[in-house]
Amino acid sequence: MAVSNDASDLKAGAQAATGAKLSALFAGTMGPLIGLVLLCLALTLTTDTFLTVRNILNVLDQITVLGIMAIGMTLVILIGGIDLSVGSVLALAAMVMGFVAHPDYLNLGMPAGIVAALVVAGLCGLVSGLLVTVTKLPPFIATLAMMSVARGLGNMITDGSQIVGFPDWFTSLSITRHFGFLSVTVGLMIVLAIIFAIFLNYRATGRSLYAIGGSAEVARLSGIPVKSLTNWVYAICGVLAGLAGIVLAARLDSVQPSSGLGYELDTIAAVVIGGASLSGGVGSIGGTAVGVLIIGVLRNGLNLLGVSPFIQQVVIGVVIALAVATDTWRRRAQ
Repeated sequence: MAVSNDASDLKAGAQAATGAKLSALFAGTMGPLIGLVLLCLALTLTTDTFLTVRNILNVLDQITVLGIMAIGMTLVILIGGIDLSVGSVLALAAMVMGFVAHPDYLNLGMPAGIVAALVVAGLCGLVSGLLVTVTKLPPFIATLAMMSVARGLGNMITDGSQIVGFPDWFTSLSITRHFGFLSVTVGLMIVLAIIFAIFLNYRATGRSLYAIGGSAEVARLSGIPVKSLTNWVYAICGVLAGLAGIVLAARLDSVQPSSGLGYELDTIAAVVIGGASLSGGVGSIGGTAVGVLIIGVLRNGLNLLGVSPFIQQVVIGVVIALAVATDTWRRRAQ
């Protein structure tokens, strides 16, 4: 009888632990998720085309760039940092890819161009991390400097000119729908989200990022390599920004040094709307996914309603302000 009770207790404990881990994947997302549902409901009632298969697929296509960048930004915000350079790194990586791969320039082929773009983007992120950990610059200043440097380098590559025309197989990555609904770029975003969600919740290194965001000094005293992980986080954020630049190039069949302007604000907003705290230590990939969807659905809905792009900027700005204010109120209430 005792053995049976012990087995029942173990089974209940295992189920509780599993439930806790699954809930951690979407920690803090209930509020944003309710907001997303209400937003979708409102747009369904006010437009005839929002809740159609074609439009939903368009929304997924439109959020791929933002979604990939937001994954990297989630890691940065979790450790209490910020990265204002992601839009510029996106543009620089795309220009590097075009310069290396395009027949009018080095003509080394798309694989070489993609690798070069990711390496350059990763180096940009690593430099930002080193500026934070070695020179002790505040993340805001370090990444603001990188934002200017990356944008300038992107313009220098072709003297401000865009590069147009890539192989059909490359552009088809964002156009061709497999299984009737899924493009390669959307699939890539989903796979990355799953990988990083598992990393943050099931790997010791991922949990360490939460500890660093909670208190970097306590994490250091606990034996966590704070500086090393910080450098890696910024480097990964840079690589994902570069990958987003490649995805954007596939969608547009062109690259230009002005790409990514303002993307850093949307990226930060998506992470914060998804429940992450700008002070660090709080957030999840699931929450970020909801935040990305909210911004994507909001932009799509405003377009369907015929709202001016200038008014859309105002609306997005208000949403960002409300998200940050909510984060502040939540921390004060704790």
